[in-house]
Amino acid sequence: MFERLKDMERHYEEIMKSLTEPDIVSDITKYTKLIREQAELEPIYKAYKAYCEAEAQEQDALTLLASEQDADLLEMAKEELQDAKQKQAELADKIKLLLIPKDENDDKNIIMEIRGGAGGEEAALFASELYRMYISYAERRGWRTELVSVNETGLGGFKEVVFIVNGKGAYSRLKYEAGVHRVQRVPETESGGRIHTSTATVAVMPEVEDVQVEINPADIKMEVFRSSGAGGQHINKTSSAVRLIHIPTGLVAECQEERSQLQNREKAMRLLRARLYEIEATKQHEQLADEKHEQLGTGDRSEKIRTYNFPQGRVTDHRIKLTLYSIDDIMHGNLDLVIDPLITADQAAKLAKLDQDQIL
Repeated sequence: MFERLKDMERHYEEIMKSLTEPDIVSDITKYTKLIREQAELEPIYKAYKAYCEAEAQEQDALTLLASEQDADLLEMAKEELQDAKQKQAELADKIKLLLIPKDENDDKNIIMEIRGGAGGEEAALFASELYRMYISYAERRGWRTELVSVNETGLGGFKEVVFIVNGKGAYSRLKYEAGVHRVQRVPETESGGRIHTSTATVAVMPEVEDVQVEINPADIKMEVFRSSGAGGQHINKTSSAVRLIHIPTGLVAECQEERSQLQNREKAMRLLRARLYEIEATKQHEQLADEKHEQLGTGDRSEKIRTYNFPQGRVTDHRIKLTLYSIDDIMHGNLDLVIDPLITADQAAKLAKLDQDQIL
C-alpha cells in the first residue's frame, strides 16, 4: 500500500507544481484536466500526509519511552503513543476507502426507465408508484427531475415511464435500483382478498456527453407525431412529439412531454445516447465475469432485487438480505433506508477484493 501511496504523493506534488507553470495555465484543456486530477487525488494525499505525521508521532513517543526516566514524561509518552496508533488505524481505514476505484459515472445525472412487468394492470399501477417514490426521493435530495415519456393505462398505471434525474451524485445512489422490483399485495380490483404478486423493471443509465458516445447523424431516422395524454386523450394539434430510431441497432427513443419539437428531440437524443452507452458498458462488464459478484451497482434488468410486501409492511432487498418494516416511509421517498446499507455492503465487498489482491 505504502509504495503506491508514495507514488501518488509524488504525482500530486508534480501536478501542483505544473499548475503554476505559465504554459499549462494558458492551455485551458491541460489546465482543466490537471485541476480535475488534483481534486481527485487531494483527499488521498491529505490522508496519507496525516498518516505519516501519526507515524512520526509514534516514533517520537517510542524514543521518549526508551530514554526518559521521569514518571510524568513517561506517562505522557504512553498517551502520545496510544493516540498515534489510534490515528494510524483510523487513517488506514479512511485511505482504504479512498483507494477504492471510483465509478466514473457516479457524479452524473441519470435516465431512469420503469416498466410494468408481470401482473397486468396491477404491475402498471406498481410502476407508477415506483415512479412517484423516485420523484419524492429526488425532491428530498434537492435533485431536479424531467419527464421524457410516459405510457399510461386507463386506471392511472404506467406501462412505461422514462425520466431524467439531474443532480450531483444521482448515479452514485440510484444505480442500486436497477433490476426487477416485486410487489405482493391485494389489488383494489380483487374481490376475494387474495394477495397477488406483480413486478416492475427499473433501468438506470448515466447520462453521457456527446464525446462519450459518437452518433452519426446519418444513422438516425426521425419521426414526428402528435403528443397525447392518458389513454389517447388531449391530442395536440401540432406534431411536436419526436421518435428517434437508431438504424444500426434498432434502438428507439421518443419524447412527447415538451411543447416544442426541438425540445422533444433534444431529450430523445439524451435518452438514445444513454441507451447506446449502456449497451457498450454491459459488454465491458460481461468481459469481467466476476465483477458482478463483487459490486452491487451493476444491477441486471432481469435480476430480482427487492420485494415490497404491503400486507406485512415489509421491504426486503435480496442482494444483502436486508428486511425493513418501513414500507410506507420508503414508498414516500425515504430510500436512504435501503440505499445506505447497499453502499456499505458494496464498499465492504470492494475492500475485500482490494485486500485479496494485496493492493492494500
